[in-house]
Amino acid sequence: MSLLGNLVSQVARSAMDPEDAQRNPVNQRMTPRRTGGLGDILGSVLGGNSNQARDYNPQRYERQTDNNFGLDDILGGLTGGGQRGGMTSSSGGLGDILGSVLGGGQRSRGGFGGGKGMLVAALLPMVLSWIQRNGGLSGALSKITGMGYDNQARSWLSNNEDNDNLDPNEVNRLFDENEIQQVAAQTGANDTEVRQGLAELLPEVMNQLTPNGNLDNENEANQEIDQIVSQLSSRLGSLK
Repeated sequence: MSLLGNLVSQVARSAMDPEDAQRNPVNQRMTPRRTGGLGDILGSVLGGNSNQARDYNPQRYERQTDNNFGLDDILGGLTGGGQRGGMTSSSGGLGDILGSVLGGGQRSRGGFGGGKGMLVAALLPMVLSWIQRNGGLSGALSKITGMGYDNQARSWLSNNEDNDNLDPNEVNRLFDENEIQQVAAQTGANDTEVRQGLAELLPEVMNQLTPNGNLDNENEANQEIDQIVSQLSSRLGSLK
């Protein structure tokens, strides 16, 4: 059963939407700010549009088996069941789907390209790898709370309140500057958009990994992260 299936599939749909680059273009001037809920970057991607089956609800935890997230299902509504950007349409786990989306973007544009949907898709591996490197779900939360973000972390686990997101100006305390610059170069986004996206995506990933508002399902969450990162590594090469 998948914890991140709803989030990953909605991001993938947005990333592969041919209208995303026009509706949610990157490299736009914006003022970095600490947001609540889905925030500015993530909210623009998951807020819902005519090509999405439904608006994304961060407090509705829908578990589905991984094989319900075939790439055909994600691309079907956008491409009429055809293939796009030289991608091979196939079923697979969430990492395979995300890897196919990012890999297709690389091959067709010489970089990920697209709009904010592709930016968030490119940030997902970065967030998941960071959680994995820091000891999984509980280790990552311990690091975050140890840095003084206790109240914010509690909101991410809560089922009854919106995420109190990170300050994008402090994202460098968690994420490596080289990784930030790499995603900016790959997606065409500016540094501010990458930092804002990370400040909103990490809390929402934590939110989805803790549907009971605690760490009771930590083993399941860590196994899912490991599986997604492994599948992505097979598709895109080793993650840093």
